[in-house]
Amino acid sequence: MSHSDTIPLHPSSQSDIDEIENLINASVHQSVPPARPPSPPRASIPVSVSAAPSPFISSNLPRPPTVPKSSSSAPPPPPPPRSDISGFGPAPNTLTEPVWDTVKRDLSRIVSNLKLVVFPNPYREDPGKALRDWDLWGPFFFIVFLGLTLSWSASVKKSEVFAVAFALLAAGAVILTLNVLLLGGHIIFFQSLSLLGYCLFPLDVGALICMLKDNVIVKVVVVCVTLAWSSWAAYPFMSSAVNPRRKALALYPVFLMYVSVGFLIIAID
Repeated sequence: MSHSDTIPLHPSSQSDIDEIENLINASVHQSVPPARPPSPPRASIPVSVSAAPSPFISSNLPRPPTVPKSSSSAPPPPPPPRSDISGFGPAPNTLTEPVWDTVKRDLSRIVSNLKLVVFPNPYREDPGKALRDWDLWGPFFFIVFLGLTLSWSASVKKSEVFAVAFALLAAGAVILTLNVLLLGGHIIFFQSLSLLGYCLFPLDVGALICMLKDNVIVKVVVVCVTLAWSSWAAYPFMSSAVNPRRKALALYPVFLMYVSVGFLIIAID
């Protein structure tokens, strides 16, 4: 059979094909909606150019003056820290200051604490106010000075006299402080050491006078006066640190140590 030969379709098949084409054409015409007519133009609402009145009441007060900003002006530098501020708070930086400034500050602190402890003042009844800025340089100086004075007064074995005096005063201050703390005293350990060291100042004066005046009667009188002075200086601080019922247990060892130092001053010749 050649390609040019065609086979005629059956009449029923041709009618089926025509029916399918009619259904396809009908579905295409139904799916496409008719074009929508253009809408008529809307009327525009006129807008007035003038602004509407504000619901708030206008103020008649004058406006504050405006300060011009200058980019070249820098904020003022903070003030330098003061080195004479005492009490609580951050301490000033003393690592870069001259040595003479450090020595002057320590000497002024020693003189201030000496006035608060040894001499009459309104802060003697409150040890927290009197020795708030306590130090150990003053007590160390008074202990060394007393040991040197006793060694200079001795005719023989000067080094042994200094060693005994220094050990007696240093160990006695530590033992007395531990005694106050064991009795329930409300005091700082180093603050108590500083207090007992500053109370040696009258005995230092008495030892210096006894070294210059080699007389037994003068030595006894001077030692009695300086002993009473040292005991009077230590009494309010040590008595206020412990319970009133244990006051005698805290003061008796202090008085005993000062009496021992007084006898040492009189005995050395």
